[in-house]
Amino acid sequence: MPARGAEITPERPVVVLGGGPAGLTAGYLLAKQGKPVIVLEATDQVGGIARTEVRDGYRFDLGGHRFFTKVKEVDDLWHEIMEEEFLKRPRKSRIYWNDKFLEYPLQGMDVIRKLGPVELARCLLSYTWAALKPKRREESFEDWVSNRFGRRLYNHFFKTYTEKLWGVPATEIRAEWAAQRIKGLSFFAAAKAAFLGNEGNKIKSLISEFNYPRYGPGQMWEQMTADIRAQGGEVRLSAPVTRLVIEGGRVVEVVAGGERLTPSHVISSLPLRTTVGIAAPEAPGAVRDAARGLRYREFLTVLLVIEGADMFDDNCIYIHQPGVRVLRIQNFRSWSPWMVPKGSDDASIGMEYFCFEGDDLWTMSDDDLVAMASREIEKLHLARADNVRFGFVARVHKAYPIYDAEYKQRVATIRGWLETIANLQQVGRNGLHRYNNSDHSMLTAMRAVDNILLGTEHDIWAVNAESVYHEEHQENEEPYRQAPSTPAMEQPLAQEK
Repeated sequence: MPARGAEITPERPVVVLGGGPAGLTAGYLLAKQGKPVIVLEATDQVGGIARTEVRDGYRFDLGGHRFFTKVKEVDDLWHEIMEEEFLKRPRKSRIYWNDKFLEYPLQGMDVIRKLGPVELARCLLSYTWAALKPKRREESFEDWVSNRFGRRLYNHFFKTYTEKLWGVPATEIRAEWAAQRIKGLSFFAAAKAAFLGNEGNKIKSLISEFNYPRYGPGQMWEQMTADIRAQGGEVRLSAPVTRLVIEGGRVVEVVAGGERLTPSHVISSLPLRTTVGIAAPEAPGAVRDAARGLRYREFLTVLLVIEGADMFDDNCIYIHQPGVRVLRIQNFRSWSPWMVPKGSDDASIGMEYFCFEGDDLWTMSDDDLVAMASREIEKLHLARADNVRFGFVARVHKAYPIYDAEYKQRVATIRGWLETIANLQQVGRNGLHRYNNSDHSMLTAMRAVDNILLGTEHDIWAVNAESVYHEEHQENEEPYRQAPSTPAMEQPLAQEK
């Protein structure tokens, strides 16, 4: 529901909760129009999951953020902010399996060379057996993929990566989810594309280049912050929002960093769990129960500087090799040469791990994580552990909203309550509990600002369901057969971060 009502004044500014891409976009557009606005960020750095960490002149991008979008107004805003600092960069990513690099998308002769004739014959026999004797009832990701590729290829290229990504056995991932995400791809379709090319673009190919800020994505959010301040707006760091006071169907007070603000409108990119948890008076019981049921996948990166030349020239490689917990490895020099100090010959990489808040990876000390990542880079035969000059850890809370079998109903329950609060709009990835990219998140903020300034009635919840985002309608989003129980879900809502 669009915000409506109160005039925006210095005494009653628009208050934006969260200093990630969505929150900063809202703050920038409002400040650009001369409207009093205050952006509140809980940490000491803007950018959220898209921030850039800096140590000793080395710059580290958490996750690898390609700036590519089909949404012209978002692309225009990126270039408006970055100007000549927005570089056009080549894309290269490969699969790392069995100590070998496989081209991606797959190339026929490359696959043959890397698998070798004996293993290729075994995979063909495995596929033939699956084709002749398929499992009739496909209940899991494992069933679905094995039926179409054979058990041997499933074990090589699907099982390990999927289990590291989602944190559960592949038998606990829904077959319907596999069908949606690997739609149209079979053994013969993949082989045909690998040998003859992707005629008719039946298998979605990768973009060959993308835009990227010279000094990493954090440069964009830092520039946006500077522009907000230059235009008279505020961005307050280390100002976690601890209370939303609601009276008469409006947010009448925001408490953050020990200060009380009286907002005209509120744009929130806080996780739905958090928004519900800090409401005063408390949200209805059914809403709080729904919020408790929302789950998230956490993300951490072990950032290493390693003596010696780069181990690969890809932007990143996807680790399908068993025996290590790392899922993906970034090479920051390949994103932009300015990500490493001038004259440095050392490799600068990010070892990426997915986990649940409260599990063994999340609670492991930074020193132990650096030591583990150093061992794994050696186990992968990419570098020697004793060549690691230094490392540190960057954690991202609630990086990926989880789609489980009940999340849609839970979100609908929370949304129903939020729509009774006339001057509050939720935006962004966690604000909508939707797996948005940065461009999607920014567009939700743009629509929220339009609702405030122009009186439009954009349904923010429908924004990334529009055709501008998806080439085709997507269903069966939830991967889990049964949502995993995590330690963090036992926390009281009021303690959410």
